[in-house]
Amino acid sequence: MFAEERQQLISELVAERGRVSVTDLADRFSITTETVRRDLAVLESAGNIRRVHGGAVPSDRLSTREESVVERAVQRQPEKLRIAEAALALIPENRAGSILIDAGSTTEALARLLGQRAQTNASANGKPADEELVVITHAIPIAGQLTGHPHIALHILGGRVRGLTQAAVGQSTVDAASRLRPDIAFVGANGIHATFGLSTPDPEEAAVKAAFVTSARRVVVLADSSKLDAETLVQFAALKDVDTVITDHEPSEELSAALAEAGVDVVVA
Repeated sequence: MFAEERQQLISELVAERGRVSVTDLADRFSITTETVRRDLAVLESAGNIRRVHGGAVPSDRLSTREESVVERAVQRQPEKLRIAEAALALIPENRAGSILIDAGSTTEALARLLGQRAQTNASANGKPADEELVVITHAIPIAGQLTGHPHIALHILGGRVRGLTQAAVGQSTVDAASRLRPDIAFVGANGIHATFGLSTPDPEEAAVKAAFVTSARRVVVLADSSKLDAETLVQFAALKDVDTVITDHEPSEELSAALAEAGVDVVVA
């Protein structure tokens, strides 16, 4: 294979996966790690990728870049649905309890599945269950998915609604979350990194997420594989603060080792 062909394939892999490692590329193409690094240098010079420690990410992945909830909703839909289905399995059916659902496209998929399950169970039983699941959120799209469903008692945290994510942020949101103790918090992240932990580009979003992580008895992170090994501007939790990560692809060797050391269960959906 010519170098130009290999570099084109590497560029396509980076765009598809969100991140590739030097060692994985060396194994895939049966070349040395030094050759991989030369290929990445060429691609970075051309503006096709951006090199990071141990690999490469798309050139548009900057620490402050953040897509709107509308843009994210149409990306990686099959992967997000599988993650949401695995997360739904952690919520017992027809039983009381409380969960908190963070803003995000994958968490919104979870809310949609939860609402559908509640409706199906109500139809099968002929009447709502005596016990309701308390669902808390600060995200307007997630509240919309769960409004009016039997079996679900919906609580919305107030605050200033941030247009990009359609979620409440600010000190009042943080204070309200800090006074809660839900059984499970389903949290999204823009980056999960071996040393930097969990991060998101916006400081106000980070403050709310940090409050969610601190308040919950169990923290479950929903993140498709494009978020793995990524670092964005603001850390909101360390790996040790998390109980479970649900994703769609095995994490890199470095991240897997860090998650294992932190005692985090990894579920690949």
